[in-house]
Amino acid sequence: MNRTMCLIGLIFFLVLHSCANTKQVDLIFHNGTIYTVDESFSTAEAMALKDGMILAVGNDDAIIDRYKAEQIVDLDGGFVYPGLIDAHCHFVGYGMSLQNADLTGTVSFEEIIEVLKEHQAKHPSEWILGRGWDQNDWENKQFPTKDKLDLAFPGKPVLLTRIDGHGAIASSEALRRANVTEETSIDGGALIKKDGKLTGVLIDNAIGLVRKVLPKAGRQDYVNALIQGQKNCFAVGITSLHEAGTGYATIGLIDSLQMAGELKMRIYAMLSPGKKNYEHYLFKGIHKTDRLNVRSIKLFADGALGSRGALLFESYSDDPGNVGLAVNTDEFIREQCRLAHEHGYQVNTHCIGDSANRWILDIYSDFLTGKNDSRWRIEHSQVIHLDDFSKFGEYSIIPSVQSTHATSDMYWAEDRVGPVRIKGAYAYRQLLHENGWLPNGSDFPVEHINPLYGYYALFARKDHEGWPEGGYQMEQALTREEAIRAMTIWAARSAFEEDEKGSLEPGKLADFIITGEDLLTIPEQDIPGLMIRQTYIGGEMVYTRKDL
Repeated sequence: MNRTMCLIGLIFFLVLHSCANTKQVDLIFHNGTIYTVDESFSTAEAMALKDGMILAVGNDDAIIDRYKAEQIVDLDGGFVYPGLIDAHCHFVGYGMSLQNADLTGTVSFEEIIEVLKEHQAKHPSEWILGRGWDQNDWENKQFPTKDKLDLAFPGKPVLLTRIDGHGAIASSEALRRANVTEETSIDGGALIKKDGKLTGVLIDNAIGLVRKVLPKAGRQDYVNALIQGQKNCFAVGITSLHEAGTGYATIGLIDSLQMAGELKMRIYAMLSPGKKNYEHYLFKGIHKTDRLNVRSIKLFADGALGSRGALLFESYSDDPGNVGLAVNTDEFIREQCRLAHEHGYQVNTHCIGDSANRWILDIYSDFLTGKNDSRWRIEHSQVIHLDDFSKFGEYSIIPSVQSTHATSDMYWAEDRVGPVRIKGAYAYRQLLHENGWLPNGSDFPVEHINPLYGYYALFARKDHEGWPEGGYQMEQALTREEAIRAMTIWAARSAFEEDEKGSLEPGKLADFIITGEDLLTIPEQDIPGLMIRQTYIGGEMVYTRKDL
């Protein structure tokens, strides 16, 4: 009897001691594989969350024994990753474009006309707007002309933006309303002519001549765009994004919607240059909340390769005499860099061509003078002269890449730049070597919003049909682990946010996604079709797949 009583007492003591050491948390996830993406890329089986933060990660027994929660989620063998971060996109523009005709994937200008007619029948409007065409996907790869637009929509103003946002075609009525004629010219842009007459094709800054006469969108239009864009992002696992250029009014709207709890997306907003933008943000210093971060400016050096506006040292191989164009002056770029440097802001400059990249690398070097932690970025870093790669490492300049550009452009890129220059194009492995890390984004709506397309492109370097069989320029491919880092912790680092997000470690935000397949082992051909199970931000489930 005494032995029995002693045993009962011992058990009672251990239970009380165990309960006293069990901490209350909000959520426990267990029975899965959690890729923490910490320094050693370790995995765990479970994690505990409290107040929107990660409190602990570890094996199932350790977490279950140490923590208790009203809600315990069985991952059922699923896989958990940090929330995906798109390091370069146009979130507001994407949301607004959802209200216009979607021209992506069209294979001829005739098909575009049919898409526009269907869209106009469903959503009649004064102006006909669309985006996504790419003449490189057509049998006739020449730029279109406005003649067919005028015939199909007589007297209607039409503006159709190219997939890259650096080209557009306007109808005669749209040009008339904008007072654009054969005599019109603009710095940093081009109006394409044929036999001395406008074709309607506008390149880079010339597009703004027509855009400035478009009907102004109202506040509710922007609210609708942001909320719908957020919904689509959550469905593909994006929990944070870097908005590549926007103004103070839009940032203010984003801030207010986030404060009201309507916009949960975490946004790193790059400020477009301008007096009012600077007065509201740059001159006041860094603006930071738990969902909004404003501490950078976005500049443009040149146009795009697809529309032959990228600035090259020598002529385009398929367009002799054309070296592209600079969309801003050296004086302007240097002044913006000076202001940013003076106020502790990051500079992120769009550079596509080899000449544009060298130009901005050299300007940056004048301000950064050697190794530093300013994290100034070259957005796209698309075609680099072989002599210029070392400048990224020498001045700690970050190449911010968009991997799906490589797999979208690979069909025609060498036609543009030739066999020598192509060796320095889409060279992600060589760029990674310079600093040991780089962020990856999508540039949506230029590319598809799904970040897994970018993940696939980083290491497989193929299209979704598996072409080319051996991969495109595979010497420049990243590993799967590196690809995940580029879309999580390295993307966070490129925005000075690596201490709060990008990995699933104690003390960081509980932003993560759950999948049914392991991104590290799943057959590569299955990645583009993989669907996200759930998306969490701050421990709150913001998306779940409908069939679950």
